[in-house]
Amino acid sequence: MRSVPPEPAPEPAVGQASDTAARPAPRRPRLTPAIADVRRAVRGVLVRRLDAEARTPDDRQRTDAGNAAPPRDVTPAASAPHAPDGATADATRDQADGRLVLVALSGGSDSLALAAATAFEAPRHGLRAGAVIVDHGLQSGSALVAANAAATARALGLDPVVVRRVEVGEAGGPEAAARDARYSALAIVAQETGAVAVMTGHTLDDQAETVLLGLARGSGGLSLGGMRECVPLAAATYAGEQTGGPQLARPLLLRPLLGIRRSTTEQSCTDLGLTAWADPHNDDTSFTRVRVRTEALPALERALGAHVVEALARTADVLREDAEALDRFTDELIEELAELEEGGLSLPVAALAANPAALRNRLIRKVVDAEFHRSLSRAHTLEVARLVTDWRGQGALHLPGIRVERVGDRVVFTADPLGHDADA
Repeated sequence: MRSVPPEPAPEPAVGQASDTAARPAPRRPRLTPAIADVRRAVRGVLVRRLDAEARTPDDRQRTDAGNAAPPRDVTPAASAPHAPDGATADATRDQADGRLVLVALSGGSDSLALAAATAFEAPRHGLRAGAVIVDHGLQSGSALVAANAAATARALGLDPVVVRRVEVGEAGGPEAAARDARYSALAIVAQETGAVAVMTGHTLDDQAETVLLGLARGSGGLSLGGMRECVPLAAATYAGEQTGGPQLARPLLLRPLLGIRRSTTEQSCTDLGLTAWADPHNDDTSFTRVRVRTEALPALERALGAHVVEALARTADVLREDAEALDRFTDELIEELAELEEGGLSLPVAALAANPAALRNRLIRKVVDAEFHRSLSRAHTLEVARLVTDWRGQGALHLPGIRVERVGDRVVFTADPLGHDADA
């Protein structure tokens, strides 16, 4: 039997809306306090770290015109879950000046909330937003987790989306090795894509954990200052960064959520209808950081009150400000005091002796770091300082990669490939 095609729907009368036109648009998730908090944090970092950079007058005019009074009370939702609709996506894409920021996305609640907020905020600041997913290959099914995170990133409107598999070594233990592999991959992808910044989802809770870990190691102010909001990606470490020197080297590592609690990122994902991945490693108490998160911090909150996390983060802020000021002063002193030597440089004994221990030790550490790319332990630093404060005619010190000796009225630092740990 021959099938009869259905008759076409009648044309609507003039002035009468069609069924399609009358159909309501897909409902967008309402703006909630959690969504607003995460967006506000991202917006603040974009303004502080990227909007203020030197750009051509045409760039500024184009971005200012395109971003006049952007809507802040509607989430990017629609055809793809929680992504901008076609017209909005095209309009905001046209506003972008070509600079790219990447979100380091694991699929967990912190980075997922960051990705959603960045997809919304970046175009309103003349930026393109993409994502990079690092597959550490440490768990069964990690490739599927990475693929799901990539699909979510695309649904949010992020472009490009790069998945990078890495090999995790053993140096420094599993946490440090995974971190090193991750940051290396982030730096490589940023270079390949021309990104001006990579954003990570570290939160206020992560900052408090970092401070506690520093206290447990007996660290100084640099480490206890925790993670910084903005550092050159090439200089980034998880437990603390070297301060001083130019901070606008490309690309940047940005941490917009250091003032946001983890509970807020979780709530933001829930409000947006995004399903976050629960990393099994976050419950593995063989990792020191997990024990801090699940045991130490809850115990401190029970004993000292519910605001311990915020208090630890404030402590990090104060110590970081002090460390940055001291480092800036130290850099100025190095410019004034350091003299080049064959295979290294030297500092005057009198100037080292005249300065307080905090500056003297910083001078020693920064000279070694800047000239030889070596990090001295506190024990090694104090051994070098004794060439000034406790001079008894002792011989040269052979430290890892460097030789330090007092020659007349100067302390001389030279490269020493065969250097070894001093007995300190």
